[in-house]
Amino acid sequence: MPLDSPFQIPIPATALLSYLFPPSQVVSDTSIWIDAEDTSHSLSPAQLLQWVKRLGAGLQGLGLRCQDVVMVYSQNHIFIPVAYLGISGAGCIFSGCNPAYQVDEVVYQIENTGCRAILVEPALLPTLLLAAEKTNFPIDRIFLFSDRETVCIQGIKDWRSFLPPLAESQSWKWTAMTDRESRSTIAVLNYSSGTTGLPKGVMISHHNVIANVEQSIFMRDLEQQDDASSRYQERWLGFLPLYHAYGQLWSIVAAARTLSPCYVMRSFNYTKFLANIQRHRITHLQTAPPVLVMLAKRPETKDYDLTSLQNVLCGAAPLSKELQNDISTRFNLKVVQTWGMTEVTCSCLHVPGGRDDRSGSVGYIDPNATIKLIDDEGKEVGPGERGEIYVKGPNVCLGYWRNEEATKATFDEEGFLRTGDVAVRNEDGLHWIVDRKKELIKVRGFQVAPAELEAVLLEHEHVADAAVCALQLEHEEHPRAYISLKAESRSTATERDIEAWMNKRVAKHKQLSGGVVFIDEVPKSPSGKIQRKILREWAKNDASWLKRRGGAKI
Repeated sequence: MPLDSPFQIPIPATALLSYLFPPSQVVSDTSIWIDAEDTSHSLSPAQLLQWVKRLGAGLQGLGLRCQDVVMVYSQNHIFIPVAYLGISGAGCIFSGCNPAYQVDEVVYQIENTGCRAILVEPALLPTLLLAAEKTNFPIDRIFLFSDRETVCIQGIKDWRSFLPPLAESQSWKWTAMTDRESRSTIAVLNYSSGTTGLPKGVMISHHNVIANVEQSIFMRDLEQQDDASSRYQERWLGFLPLYHAYGQLWSIVAAARTLSPCYVMRSFNYTKFLANIQRHRITHLQTAPPVLVMLAKRPETKDYDLTSLQNVLCGAAPLSKELQNDISTRFNLKVVQTWGMTEVTCSCLHVPGGRDDRSGSVGYIDPNATIKLIDDEGKEVGPGERGEIYVKGPNVCLGYWRNEEATKATFDEEGFLRTGDVAVRNEDGLHWIVDRKKELIKVRGFQVAPAELEAVLLEHEHVADAAVCALQLEHEEHPRAYISLKAESRSTATERDIEAWMNKRVAKHKQLSGGVVFIDEVPKSPSGKIQRKILREWAKNDASWLKRRGGAKI
């Protein structure tokens, strides 16, 4: 039998803006989104709501209609929450694009989303204009998007140029949603590889976002010693990228819901990360395992006062209990794990926030959700047995954008989402992640689709065939390519040449940091499918590669 969560909570089915700004509630004027470098530069919920209304009215003035996509191509800054809530509040769909993406990656997202407008950080404009040229995207629908007013660049105007005046926009109202509309109206289109293939747009509804925030806050508070209303003021560091589900859930929506000050970093830099914890007396972190590896191993750590930290929520990739316990003991704090994926909005398993867990568990099923574990024969397994996580709940996505085939393949006949992650659970309902069936590679918590890298490699003039898998080095995965060369290229092409060629075409986290290996033939089944199990065995046997390479940099 599928296992239901031991917790049930009420979850409102309404518009995201109605959830965050109910008509009966006074909107706070306390600064919540604060520039970590310049704390005088900030937004309160009241200020954010003014900008959200202007943006919502402005988008409708541009002629955008309900469920049109607006792409945001930017580093973090305090106005990303305005874009996220203003776009979805206008009935449109927010889709964040990784600022590390190169031209062809941006082209893919423009074409796949079919976006009607793009907000771009000025520094990224050259890349976007090249992508726009390749896709024939209209220049008059591109706007510079910064937290500071920007002069026109190459004919591209500042996003404030299409906003109505403040006084005029105050009468603008977002559309109220029925229960059915909240569940069926897409708020966000985040990109994921799912369990196989190329990145796909994950359709996240207003209700999905609301449900996952309510679930996550409930689990955070479940075993805290004090009542949430009387507890000390938490202080968060918003370094997680806001084009990603993890950053969106906590640094935008949960921060607004709990009124937790969030000090926003434009991008991750380790020494600035440490300095901001010290300077702003950060109490809670939402992070991923690579950052904990840095805390444990980087020499700079000892130079900063991190004693304000009380709780670390770790997700996006598996964390060993050894590292979890090392951090907990060394810094005298609690490290709790969560499990999720883009398709469940962000998360679906949590260790309660107040617990001093030393087991490496990813926790209990979130409220109102159900999980079953399925073995390789398709049979449900019980406690102590390995099985792929299948999940159903109010936080599970609507499916994949314009991809009915992938959507159908991802859900079983009972409506459970196949996740590709393998877990075991005990009699008490605690879960541990033990393996991964899906193809994707996790690099610093971000997804890398082997199929995407293979498609790029096949464009190289010397490559006859290619297959990509993960090379595990300590606590991190690295994309590794096994390449069959064309006969005429075997004496001229080098592994390093192909790595360098790839580096110019993909974002940093997709680069072949696990190296290139030349092979005679890519292993395939009789039907032509790459045999990824063989690749994983090859990578597992390449333990000496790191030494030959000269060591790894964290």
